Amino acid sequence: MAALMMFLLVTPPSDAAISCSDVIKDLRPCVNYLMNGTGKPPAACCSGISSIQAAASTTADKQSACNCIKSASKQMNPKPQLAQALPANCGITLPFTVSPNVDCSKIT
Repeated sequence: MAALMMFLLVTPPSDAAISCSDVIKDLRPCVNYLMNGTGKPPAACCSGISSIQAAASTTADKQSACNCIKSASKQMNPKPQLAQALPANCGITLPFTVSPNVDCSKIT
């Protein structure tokens, strides 16, 4: 989750069309992989990440998704190296480094 948590960011919730519940639903297939996985993530996980990326089209959406992911990652404590590698392992390029310390407000 940390990977995807850094994946998108937030401004005022009223400006974002993407909901945190949708982000969490899309990331649910990634949880086991991010906690205990090795190798490549499951196809359902990559599909969820792609869905989030497609839905987060505005800066507000990206920031909202990022903040949602950061919040969820604090609760689940994923393996940082798996989270950082997740976008690349799913064939997705992000304009920032996946990290629990990412500043979601700087994502545009």
